[in-house]
Amino acid sequence: MKIGKLLVLLVVLGCVSNVGALEPIPQVYVGSKAFTESVILGEIAADLARSTGAGVFHHQQLGSTMVVWKALLAAKIHVYVEYTGTISQEILAGGGLRDDEAVRKALAELGIRMSRPLGFNNTYAIGMRKDVAGRFGIQKVSDLRTHPELRFGFSNEFMERGDGWKGLRRHYQLPQKDVRGLDHELAYRGLVSGDLDATDVYSTDATIRRYDLLTLADDRNYFPAYQAVLLYRSDLEERAPDALRAILMMEGKFSEAMMVDLNARVQVKREPDSKVAAEFVRGTFGIQVVTESDEDGQLSRFFRLTLQHLRLVAVSLLGAMLIAIPLGILAARQPQLGQMVLGAAGILQTIPSLALLIFMVPLLGLGAQPAIAALFLYSLLPIIRNTHAGLHDVPLQIRESAEALGLTALARLRLIELPLAARAILAGIKTAAVINVGTATLGGFIAAGGYGELIFAGIRKDDMALTLQGAIPAAVLALLVQGLFELAERAVVPKGLRLKPAE
Repeated sequence: MKIGKLLVLLVVLGCVSNVGALEPIPQVYVGSKAFTESVILGEIAADLARSTGAGVFHHQQLGSTMVVWKALLAAKIHVYVEYTGTISQEILAGGGLRDDEAVRKALAELGIRMSRPLGFNNTYAIGMRKDVAGRFGIQKVSDLRTHPELRFGFSNEFMERGDGWKGLRRHYQLPQKDVRGLDHELAYRGLVSGDLDATDVYSTDATIRRYDLLTLADDRNYFPAYQAVLLYRSDLEERAPDALRAILMMEGKFSEAMMVDLNARVQVKREPDSKVAAEFVRGTFGIQVVTESDEDGQLSRFFRLTLQHLRLVAVSLLGAMLIAIPLGILAARQPQLGQMVLGAAGILQTIPSLALLIFMVPLLGLGAQPAIAALFLYSLLPIIRNTHAGLHDVPLQIRESAEALGLTALARLRLIELPLAARAILAGIKTAAVINVGTATLGGFIAAGGYGELIFAGIRKDDMALTLQGAIPAAVLALLVQGLFELAERAVVPKGLRLKPAE
């Protein structure tokens, strides 16, 4: 018996020591901007890291340069593809950095490393329809000076970048005044439809070939080189060295023509980013990547996004109810304080939803948390206002009668006032819920998931069917939520208050 117990003890100790010896799986978070090329390259980097056994998550289409850069600095992502011109002219603007070594040194001081070039230059250019350019005799950027009537529409990022429109206008002394900022992909549509005469393009955009656009010659050499490189956190060298080595295999493996073809497969042929990336990894590096079949992938993605969307709405709405209803009661009880509460909630409501989401990213990172926080803040006003209005509209005679019966303030609130105000309060909650269902689609901009992921992907790929796959379920969900609250009203509002007035 003693020998048996000793053997059992030794086995247990051996298992414990083995468990302690097991190293945790390194986690790698890859990021990408909100355009097709960045997403494809992010998928390739994620596939390579995943092949080493690392736990990998790709935060897709996060938005503009500074959103992704700040996410890298805050360790919300660990690696993403950037461009040398963007690094020197936008991210490290004002530093007077004249070569790659100076850029590497400045990045190293921030705990960031830069890889060698991936092999292609994706420079900015000004694009026009060939028939429009031919009509005005335009072949180069300097030709634009003699045509102030031309309508320009640039991506919002290009409008504000140090190497964007403002600098281009000064460098070439351009006179155009009708200049608008809009989404990059929508700018292409405006160009093709004739609403715009010129826009900014990326030299590797497949859309240039698709619409047979003319890229104007940068005859005064305004735009710097935009060599694609990997930016990654220096601590990745210690935390996930194998994954980093795999990702760095991307160095020198791309050409400009190759990148145009990869972009075309997604933008023109409408192939999934993951499929295009997986086939590139197999063909270039001989690494097998498992991808879902189209049918199974679409179905599982739909259920995943639906659950994510419901989570965003439900958690933010529940939190708002727990805070807003007491604030509404306080506002009704203390009129002066109530005006301050309603004013503060009203100010929050005036902040553009996309801006509020971006404000939350430095505080809460990427993903669901900032989206839930923003939706929570947007839900406060309708619930506070309706709670305040419902309680304020309880007839004075009823309140006086309840007080005359000797009911305490808490009892009057619980038994008389809240039931009478229930319909108004529920209407505020219903309004907040329906607004949240629509606003939650913006969560796709900061990797929060939900139907917005499909909507933004559809806009990025100029794929209306994909956009509708996100927009239609969101609209249906809003109707279902409204119907659900109509049923809830029957359970919450006293029957006598639901009676219709006699005609």
